[in-house]
Amino acid sequence: MLLNISRDFSDKREEINELVGKPFDLSKRQELQSTSIHNLPVTAASIEIYNLLVLNEGQSNCSLEMRPKGILISFRAAGETYSLVVPFFKLKIYKGRAEEYSFYKDHFFIKIHAGANQPEVHGFIKKLRHFKADQALPRIEDQE
Repeated sequence: MLLNISRDFSDKREEINELVGKPFDLSKRQELQSTSIHNLPVTAASIEIYNLLVLNEGQSNCSLEMRPKGILISFRAAGETYSLVVPFFKLKIYKGRAEEYSFYKDHFFIKIHAGANQPEVHGFIKKLRHFKADQALPRIEDQE
C-alpha cells in the first residue's frame, strides 16, 4: 500500500502499525544495531512510484525502515512524504545487477543503488533478509 504520510499521519499510523507492526523499542534497536537506512539512490520504480519521483528535480532517494512484521520504504516527492508499506509475506528482495537491489510488493517495486564502497547498505540488506526469514511461519521441512 502506497500512502502519503505528510498529512494526517495520525489517521494512517494505526493502519501502518497493523500491517507491519509498531516501531522497535530502544532495546530491540540496540540489539539489531540499526533498523533503518537513509539516502539510498533510487534507480528505477513501478509506474505509480515513478510518476511521483519525476516530480523531484534531482536525484531521488529513499529510506528503508524495518518493523517487526515488515518494512516501510519512504521517499519524498514534490514536498510530500510517501511510504510503501510492505508486510514480510508480500516482500520480495532481489539482487539484480552488481550494485542494485530490488524490493517488490505485488505490482509495486523500487530499485536502489548500493555501490561496492557502501558496505553498510549491503550489511543492512543482509540483516533485513535474515530478519525476514526468522519471522516467517514454520514450514513442513522445519518439523521433525
